[in-house]
Amino acid sequence: MILTLTVNPAIDRNILVDRLVFEDRAYILSRNESAGGRGINASRVLHSFGAKTVAVVTSGGENGNRFEKLLAKSGFPVKVVCISHDIRTNFAITDRQGLTVKLNELGPPISAEELASVEKAVETRLKTASWLMLCGSIPPDVSTDFYAKLIRIAHDHKVKTLLDTDGDALVHGVEAGPTVVMPNQPEAERLLNRALITRQHFMDAVARIKAMGPESVLLSLGSRGVVALNDHHLMEALPPRIDALSPIGAGDALAAAFVWAATKKKDFPDCVRWAVAAGTASAQLPGMEFASLEQTKETYRSVEVKLVR
Repeated sequence: MILTLTVNPAIDRNILVDRLVFEDRAYILSRNESAGGRGINASRVLHSFGAKTVAVVTSGGENGNRFEKLLAKSGFPVKVVCISHDIRTNFAITDRQGLTVKLNELGPPISAEELASVEKAVETRLKTASWLMLCGSIPPDVSTDFYAKLIRIAHDHKVKTLLDTDGDALVHGVEAGPTVVMPNQPEAERLLNRALITRQHFMDAVARIKAMGPESVLLSLGSRGVVALNDHHLMEALPPRIDALSPIGAGDALAAAFVWAATKKKDFPDCVRWAVAAGTASAQLPGMEFASLEQTKETYRSVEVKLVR
């Protein structure tokens, strides 16, 4: 079983417009609302791939009621930890060329007692889990070492961990030694406090991040694919050229597919190849749709893997 945690979920409002421009109007072509969060999205992909997954989420307030109703349609088991404050609402505006603007609320206060309930919900389920995916931001009042604590607990249970977050939670998390950390380019730039522009910058970045503590690093570069490093391989996985319709959630598909492939005992380069295939295939779909396993297989054939060493 693959366990995901979304401690800072949201009602995601996704809006498709004809174009995104400054100082001129745009027209809304469609809009939808979904239960949002990186861990939830990862569980959606895992479930569609046929993997067993359980999602631990927080929920509270009127937004939480709507969120739980939306989440009930997902088809996989969910453990809801109730909190007293309203969960957040996030907005994503995408045009027909794939250009996206994201507007995210920070998230609600979570008390020490509520956070302890989250920790208990995770630890209880680690007994039957092979992986724990720690996904997304943490609310402002939560200690930035919360993910690091859960990584250490998972390690005690001999459960592998994937960390997909940003900011100080990423800084402390990588130091706890997760199995894999998966920053995108802006997250890696903030972690390293430097701009990443050239191919050599990307190669240096994964080496520097790995030296901080994780076993493996996947640096997600969007349409440029992934640069990845573990103890045995430094590699690039290059996606085919596509017309990206909506890149929202592509990183969540990438993370989920990597873990899915790892549970199938595939080697590290092949796990990375599956990850890039899922992210690329999902980026071609509208809104918050995720590629199926069949769609991912089709893209997988066109992903080029280059072993640097």
